[in-house]
Amino acid sequence: MSETGILMKIGSKYFDTAHKSYIMGILNVTPDSFSDGGRFFTGKKLNVDEALKTVKRMIDEGMDILDVGGESTRPGYTLISDDEETERVVPVIEAVRREFDIPISLDTYKSAVAEAGIKAGADLINDIWGLKYDGKMGEVIARNGLSVCIMHNRREPNYVNFTEDVLRDIKESLSIAEKAGISRDRIMLDPGVGFAKSREQNLEIIRKLDELCKLGFPVLLGTSRKSVIGLTLDLPVNERLEGTLATTVIGRMKGASFFRVHDIKENRRVLDMTDAVCGEGGF
Repeated sequence: MSETGILMKIGSKYFDTAHKSYIMGILNVTPDSFSDGGRFFTGKKLNVDEALKTVKRMIDEGMDILDVGGESTRPGYTLISDDEETERVVPVIEAVRREFDIPISLDTYKSAVAEAGIKAGADLINDIWGLKYDGKMGEVIARNGLSVCIMHNRREPNYVNFTEDVLRDIKESLSIAEKAGISRDRIMLDPGVGFAKSREQNLEIIRKLDELCKLGFPVLLGTSRKSVIGLTLDLPVNERLEGTLATTVIGRMKGASFFRVHDIKENRRVLDMTDAVCGEGGF
């Protein structure tokens, strides 16, 4: 298991990414996410109390960071306005900040939504476009002293050498972060499983996750219930837990430190077991 990693600060907490694994729990306050869309809506009304009950359960099951998303980014998703996305995420972030002492990630690629989320209490911006969609995003994150998750993505999945191209794209995002003034110890990377990649390419980027770890930043793996698992095992969304757990174990052995998942308890248990077997020295 890779020793790549640093002491990363998210909010007021530090994460020992060289030696420990952490769970980022998914809370989608959307009506149309691929796995759990509409869960916290009664008609068009957002049920914040129900969301808080879910957050409490997630914390009890071992969640380390909460990731709040207000726009579905599933394949073929519908773009919504900044105002609509803000109206979904801000009440939840404010409520979680009042009730719980846990770092909050905001899953958005729009600087205006990020600004509103930061004022509400967000500690990390999880940008699926790696700071490339909105030219103001890097400056907003740097000015507010926030952490960022830089994910790999492309508008068109046209690759010459897949792994080398992914690493090159991520290095471009890192250059944007550096120019914006985002502190190095506030950055984590995400290979972008499920984004601008075929099933085979998704499997390859998981298999070569250690190459991403060599860049010297903590790595987050987000495979939970995704199509690469469904296509590989020929299973619907609600039967992809075992496939997710397999990728979590492989990701940890390849050096990932953070895991963005729906099923907290099960992923926490397999990570604890993997860490116990691997130890600090790895296999």
